[in-house]
Amino acid sequence: MITGIIKNKVDKIWTDIWAGGITNPLTVIEQLTYLMFIRSLDEKELETEEFENMTGEKMDKIFPQSAVGQAMRWSKFKNNDPRDIYDVISKRVFPAIKNMKYGRLPDFTDQGELVEIADDSGSVVQNETAFARYMSDAIFLIPTPQVLQKIITGLDDMYEHDISDLDMQGDLYEYMLDKLATAGQNGQFRTPKHIREMMVELLQPMPDDIICDPACGTAGFLVSAAEYIRKCYDDTMNSEQWEHFAGNAFTGYDTDRTMLRISAMNLMLHSISHPEVDYKDSVSKQNQISDRFTICLANPPFKGTVDAESIHDNLKAVTNTKKTELLFLALFLRMLKRGGQCACIVPDGVLFGSSKAHKSIRKELVENHQLRAVISMPSGVFKPYAGVSTAVLVFTKTGAGGTENVWFYDMKADGRSLDDKRSEIAENDIPDIIQRFHHLNKEADRQRTEQSFFVPKQEISDNDYDLSINKYKKVEYVPVEYPSTEEIMADLHELELEITAGLAELEGML
Repeated sequence: MITGIIKNKVDKIWTDIWAGGITNPLTVIEQLTYLMFIRSLDEKELETEEFENMTGEKMDKIFPQSAVGQAMRWSKFKNNDPRDIYDVISKRVFPAIKNMKYGRLPDFTDQGELVEIADDSGSVVQNETAFARYMSDAIFLIPTPQVLQKIITGLDDMYEHDISDLDMQGDLYEYMLDKLATAGQNGQFRTPKHIREMMVELLQPMPDDIICDPACGTAGFLVSAAEYIRKCYDDTMNSEQWEHFAGNAFTGYDTDRTMLRISAMNLMLHSISHPEVDYKDSVSKQNQISDRFTICLANPPFKGTVDAESIHDNLKAVTNTKKTELLFLALFLRMLKRGGQCACIVPDGVLFGSSKAHKSIRKELVENHQLRAVISMPSGVFKPYAGVSTAVLVFTKTGAGGTENVWFYDMKADGRSLDDKRSEIAENDIPDIIQRFHHLNKEADRQRTEQSFFVPKQEISDNDYDLSINKYKKVEYVPVEYPSTEEIMADLHELELEITAGLAELEGML
């Protein structure tokens, strides 16, 4: 749990960076990510050295054992002169992490040139971490030694006195990511943590699941899924499941290399050391994956379109369109194994759009798979990014139908105000949504005037597969009785007499 003290310290570091001329929040987070990663490498090295001292067993090291290599460690340079720190990070450490291979940093020659790492056979080894994989085009942008020293001092103070475990490191990163208050060019924006957690609770992932977000951004959905698994199964997971958890349990794709660096760091701070985070245009012919995952969780970009020639043919066969929000629904169905589950966010237009492409993807979900739930969310959920109205679709890939009744829920409050401030409030439908979704057998008798209800498949089919809740919800009109005209006129005359009397009394006082 991030306290007000820690938030104030983060805000102070943020202000120092802004004062140095870096004002883009994404760039600020990226630069902080590099420094947090550099510090985490030294923390791992210290743990390795402690283990060696206790057991006498020799372990592989991250940092070269030369004088130059040891000088690259956070614990060695953090108290140096600001100019020395700046030189070490910009000329040694940063180039080294950009060329990190198989969990090791390269050494430097006397001339300052990098020494390429090779394995025992003499061949150059491959990058091990997802973070290092996307460092090749990273740029170190901290402008001056003084700004860098303030950042290092601020981060070190937090880690030493306020952040005691990995959970808090993850929460710290989440707080920094919350400062990304603008949508990307293609309509992508961060999904609020409590909405992600609701969607994860609906699907209830398990340790053996293979989870994917093909539009991962900062990897928020993967992090929320990981936190849920740790919370529910931490004491019961075996060594194979923990190995699966640290690696191929979580997969994310994105077309923004900056986001891939940030998402890899986010996952690593949540104990997922080797996630499959890759550069991939998920709806293009570049992505051939099918029938691999057991769970998909995503908030795909809404307003983007893609080049028609690059779209994978089997997606166009389901919904012939260039609209990303429709293509991603077809993609989820392709990437999931049979029996796999998906919870995804879609703009309201997907639910009732009248184009052939809109109707075909809705028909696919209802007729050929099991559409389980449509949860309509209020339009303020994504403020301050956007005021778009959205819904959560929950479905299971069957390939053989299975939709009998679709459960609709009209979310009116999510525990936050629906303005740009998004302050916490008491009204919150999310606990009710989760509880009802997992006890759908009790929903059969709910009326269309209530907040949640079932709609039979046949009725949805008869309405061109319209999934808008307003199509099926019934509004209960309560008659209001008004006073008669004579009573209203009598009241007005009485008010007029009172006003006249008051004016006369005021004139008498003058």
